[in-house]
Amino acid sequence: MASTEPWLMENGIVKVLSKEIRHGRTAHNMSSSSLRKKSDLTLVSKIRFPCLRRCLANIQEVILGTKLSVLFPAIPLAIIGQCFGFAEPWVFALSLLGLTPLAERVSFLTEQIAFYTGPTVGGLLNATCGNATELIIAIFALYGRKIDVVKYSLLGSILSNLLLVLGTSLFCGGIANLRKEQKYDRKQADVNSLLLLLALLCHMLPLLFKYAAASSDITAKATLQLSRASSIVMLIGYFAYLVFQLWTHREFFEAQEDSEDDDDVTEETPVIGFWSGFAWLVGMTAIIALLSEFVVGTIEDASNSWGISVSFISIILLPIVGNAAEHAGAIIFAFKNKLDISLGVALGSATQIAVFVVPLCVIISWIMGITMDLNFNLLETGSLALAIIATAFTLQDGTSHYMKGFVLLLCYFVIGACFFVSNRPLDSDPNGVKMGLQSSTGTVFRA
Repeated sequence: MASTEPWLMENGIVKVLSKEIRHGRTAHNMSSSSLRKKSDLTLVSKIRFPCLRRCLANIQEVILGTKLSVLFPAIPLAIIGQCFGFAEPWVFALSLLGLTPLAERVSFLTEQIAFYTGPTVGGLLNATCGNATELIIAIFALYGRKIDVVKYSLLGSILSNLLLVLGTSLFCGGIANLRKEQKYDRKQADVNSLLLLLALLCHMLPLLFKYAAASSDITAKATLQLSRASSIVMLIGYFAYLVFQLWTHREFFEAQEDSEDDDDVTEETPVIGFWSGFAWLVGMTAIIALLSEFVVGTIEDASNSWGISVSFISIILLPIVGNAAEHAGAIIFAFKNKLDISLGVALGSATQIAVFVVPLCVIISWIMGITMDLNFNLLETGSLALAIIATAFTLQDGTSHYMKGFVLLLCYFVIGACFFVSNRPLDSDPNGVKMGLQSSTGTVFRA
């Protein structure tokens, strides 16, 4: 096999996976691996100069080692379009397409680095970089004072994972396995559901706190303080979740593989060296940051040009395109009746965004002197609550069929239609609802 050639390693040594590392792979890595393809290094191996040979081998493994490599040309086209003043909707679309293979390659690189660092450090690295695209887009939106875009994009990532990805996985898996009873381990789903309910509580309290007072001006500061305190609580919960996932109860989250596939897995080896993987990871993160800046800077022009609201683009389009690789992998494993991996991708990603990325953005905005709270407005918070509740009910019995997935998909389509018809301008007051009773004289009595 080409992947076992010694010159592929920077230290000249091929490292075979131990059983602990093999069975410590996360669902996120397993999902992304479904879109990878083996590289034919026959021609590269004939090059006589070792440095050039290693360089070309790394390029072939990293750039051409994915089925999404056809989307890489969108990256230079987006940069050229931004530099030469192309229409901003085109820059937005090209940047969004360019982010798709980059997100999958980041997962690949973190897995390659985990070969050398071990499963625990690799798990921490994957937890940090698992939703790097969403975090970077959010940071650039914060820098541009586009708080609504931050909230919309993060909310959309949670909704797409809970309803679209999970719904499609359960639906397709049920259709493909009509003659089989699909089962999954409820333990992982229960932990993720609890954390999602914690996140929902932290989102609802600032919203309810605002309505509980007589004037929103009076509660503005208190709502901000409550949001920051809640964000700290969620981050503490997330770090406890990492300890639970990577140390004390690792078996709940391991992506177990079928016994018939075990022979293929035992021969798996890294295809690039540690420092090469680290350099590629830094470089691709920088490119993600550049494209994220293009996306944030052109999203409003794209909205005006296409006649679609910013909320719909941020909540629906950004998560679907940006995480297409991860989502497709989850669906592929559902077809193979490996629902534990699909659930690990959908629920794990939603949990990470809800209890890590969102509160981290609140803390970062606090450091930057920007006002961002956890009040995601009435419509958005209601959609989040119903999505979490629907998902929790769907996963309560440990079995699945296509009807469960179909209902989740219908919920997602209804929410998407809601934000499609909603054309509220940014920075408006969507909470301008009078929560009280009005007498015949026009006096408003608040509860």
